[in-house]
Amino acid sequence: MLVLDSSRTDTALARRAAVRFVRARCPWADVHDVLLVVSELLGNAVRHTDDGGWLLRIASRRPEELVVEVYDSSSARPAPRPGDPDNGGGFGWGIVQRLASSLTVQLHTAGKSVQAVWQRNAPALSAGARG
Repeated sequence: MLVLDSSRTDTALARRAAVRFVRARCPWADVHDVLLVVSELLGNAVRHTDDGGWLLRIASRRPEELVVEVYDSSSARPAPRPGDPDNGGGFGWGIVQRLASSLTVQLHTAGKSVQAVWQRNAPALSAGARG
């Protein structure tokens, strides 16, 4: 299991650590998809919380399952919004939904966690799926 938090590292180092973890523990997973999801979830935690803090946990629960969880201090659920190519933003949540096999959002007393799961040989979520 890999556990990193914003008080000890930055998002760039967390992304690199995620790539190393996936290559070592889940070589069947598309490392680019996982990296994009990690980047989006960490970016959202930084951008949409008051303190910008986050905790990243990545685990391979079984040889055929990869789990990425990002915890942050916001209790607001991620919400899709129209993409804005001129000003940026609005594309990330849709991308995250399409790349993982499953996606859930859990509210906690101190914020929320977003969990993306990849299962070996499982299709990604459909475009309309919500967690």
